[in-house]
Amino acid sequence: MPLHLQIVTPERLAFDGEVDEVIVPGSEGALGVLPHHAPLISLLGQGVLRLKCKGEDEEFAIFGGFLQVRPDRVVVLAETADMAREIDVVRAERARQEAQRVIEGGHLEPADLVAARAALERALIRLKVAGRGPGARSLGEHEGPRRPATRRQEPPGE
Repeated sequence: MPLHLQIVTPERLAFDGEVDEVIVPGSEGALGVLPHHAPLISLLGQGVLRLKCKGEDEEFAIFGGFLQVRPDRVVVLAETADMAREIDVVRAERARQEAQRVIEGGHLEPADLVAARAALERALIRLKVAGRGPGARSLGEHEGPRRPATRRQEPPGE
C-alpha cells in the first residue's frame, strides 16, 4: 500500500503522487515515513528529501517548513523544494563560491556571517542533490534522462 505524498511550496505543488517511502530532513535529524505511520506534525530542517517509488529514487533539496503525516496522506509544506533535475548547477556553484568568498573575507558582522553560512549550506545542499557536491553520488548516476517518479503540476501561467 503506497503513501500519497504532496510536496507544497508557497509557489507551487512540487510533487503529488504515490510513493513507497519518504525520508525527510527533520529539524532534529532524518525522519522516515512508511505506510501506516502514526500521525504526526514535525518541523523540517534543511537537507535532502528522498522518496522511493517502485524501485526508483527521487531527491529534492528542502529548506524549512513542516511535515504532516495523516492517515490518508503525507504533506510536506516547505519554504522551497528543488527537484534534482530542476537545480541550476551553475547558479548553485556561483552561490557557493560567493558565500565562501564572503566568509573567508573576514571582518563580518555576526548577522552577515550567519547569512553567509546559511547561503553556503543551501548551495551545498543543492549541489549534493544535483549530484555535483560533497556527499553526492557519482556523476554517472545523474547523467542521461531519468524516469520521472512524479506527476508535477505547474502553477497557472507557466
